[in-house]
Amino acid sequence: MTRHAKRLGRIVVTAALVTFAVAAYAWTVRAAAAVPVRLYVFDCGTIDKSDLARYRLKPEEVAISTLSMGCYLVVHPRGTLIWDTGGMPDAGWKPTGKPMPQHLTLPDGQTRDVTVTTPLLTQLASAGYSPDRITYLAFSHYHWDHTANANAFARSTWLARAVERDAMLSAQPPAMSQPSTFSALRNTKATNVTGDHDVFGDGTVVLKLAPGHTPGHQVLFLRLPKTGNVLLSGDLYHYPEERKLGRVPTFDVDEGQTRASRAAIDTFMAKEHAQLWIQHDLAGFSKLKKAPAYYD
Repeated sequence: MTRHAKRLGRIVVTAALVTFAVAAYAWTVRAAAAVPVRLYVFDCGTIDKSDLARYRLKPEEVAISTLSMGCYLVVHPRGTLIWDTGGMPDAGWKPTGKPMPQHLTLPDGQTRDVTVTTPLLTQLASAGYSPDRITYLAFSHYHWDHTANANAFARSTWLARAVERDAMLSAQPPAMSQPSTFSALRNTKATNVTGDHDVFGDGTVVLKLAPGHTPGHQVLFLRLPKTGNVLLSGDLYHYPEERKLGRVPTFDVDEGQTRASRAAIDTFMAKEHAQLWIQHDLAGFSKLKKAPAYYD
């Protein structure tokens, strides 16, 4: 074979490889586009006998005092994200198919009454997922009612703000946290999150910093093709009346930061035409369809 023929052969092979690579990339893009972002909603129980004074609210100002506990799974073509994991560990009770009242005592002596019906991992399975299929784990913040099943996701990558992670794993964890529920995260792979964090790099799933309730409190913004833009509140608000009346809980670490975060998030939601889903609002949460149904 002549030198010219060999060179021509190499050019042909290279062109073929480039064509194959371009075709493969195009197929990947089309495949990703064919699988829209999905949001699964899990019912992780209720917080009963809530002390409204802690929210600077009066009984006559609130329609429903019981608080819901929502947990969420985001499914994206590039991975999955579990957002908040409830207030009662699955291992701490035996489901009967009926609501099960539970009495919790936190390390600082505070007590809480909750009611749960279906374990989180059972609901996760109903959507076709198990903990080992969850790419990322994120919490709105470190309070007990958002971290209960964290240990189940110790093999996921924890998207953590340093101020929250350091507090959770310190020798003296913060008040209203339940360290036993996230003890396995000490050795978990973690990604340090700062500012607004675009989870999958395409603007569809974004962790937005909203401090005040806790130092590193955050909310979750989602772009859903059919449902529209949604913002999951974390504990930016607990009751819709907090938003209407401008009240801030007595136990927020920085009331001024909370008010600033609320104003910033309101501006953002108006710009993005986003719906606000208040995770603890029982009336609103009860209307949401639960897994295995989903929002897309």
